[in-house]
Amino acid sequence: MSITSPPDFDRIAAGWYGFRHHTIFKTELTEMAGRWGGGRLLNAGCGHGADFLPFTDGYELYGIDISSEMLKYADKYARKHRFEAKLIQADMRALPFPDGFFDYAIAVASLHHIKGRDDQLKALAEIKRVLKPGGEAFITVWNATQPRFWFKRRDTLIPWKQGGEIIRRFYHLFTYGEIEKLARTAGFTILSSRPEARYRRPFKWFSRNICLLLKKEL
Repeated sequence: MSITSPPDFDRIAAGWYGFRHHTIFKTELTEMAGRWGGGRLLNAGCGHGADFLPFTDGYELYGIDISSEMLKYADKYARKHRFEAKLIQADMRALPFPDGFFDYAIAVASLHHIKGRDDQLKALAEIKRVLKPGGEAFITVWNATQPRFWFKRRDTLIPWKQGGEIIRRFYHLFTYGEIEKLARTAGFTILSSRPEARYRRPFKWFSRNICLLLKKEL
């Protein structure tokens, strides 16, 4: 399959590497690393690679991203932090791996960059396909009902300022009910659906992120 890098993510790759040098989901990913205990792990939409760090002990790491520039920075990140990951330019909707290849998967802040329910469903179905029976996936998306998005459309462009330039990236803003329904339609069992660990308000509906733990049943 021929892959064309999206120019917006290629253009922000260098700035993103410096801005978000460490994962904002350290608590969640460290929990997953301990829960899973090791194995072959897919990072779907790995960006510059920061979400690999909690999995560097006991895991065989694979990362895919549609942006070739992001993958260059993921390679740089891996060398800086002294871990190995097999990095492949690929589309989440057509993963270049056989059925049941991975023990576990993560897709951190990547699914919400895919436009359209059908393609979002394809991406989830692909993650499920490449998991072994009993495998689990941890997925995060932006929450549509967080206060800063109350007056935005669900399909929106979020600006990234770089020098004197503004680069607009596509986001689909999910509700809890929507992403849960999509995961079930893809064939997953939902083990948990919750806000990010940093969120401290009593009602989950206003969290910035939705964090799903999914299972491919036997």
